[in-house]
Amino acid sequence: MFRRREPVPFAFVAEADRFRSNVAPPPRDRASAGQIAGRWLLGLTIVAGLVGSLVLGMPALSSGTDTPAQQSQASQGH
Repeated sequence: MFRRREPVPFAFVAEADRFRSNVAPPPRDRASAGQIAGRWLLGLTIVAGLVGSLVLGMPALSSGTDTPAQQSQASQGH
């Protein structure tokens, strides 16, 4: 960084670019067993929903070329 050439009335303002705090943040609170179980349950619910939608949606995504085409009575001339 560049040094200021004009005089600064407060020394800490001039040295602010080199200041580092020596205060550590407080430690994080540990999650309780209920919170951990709730997170697992939420994750399993989301995964089960995605898998279920994939299983239920697969018949709609299949091309259907392996099934014989059904013809209506109108197309047969009846």
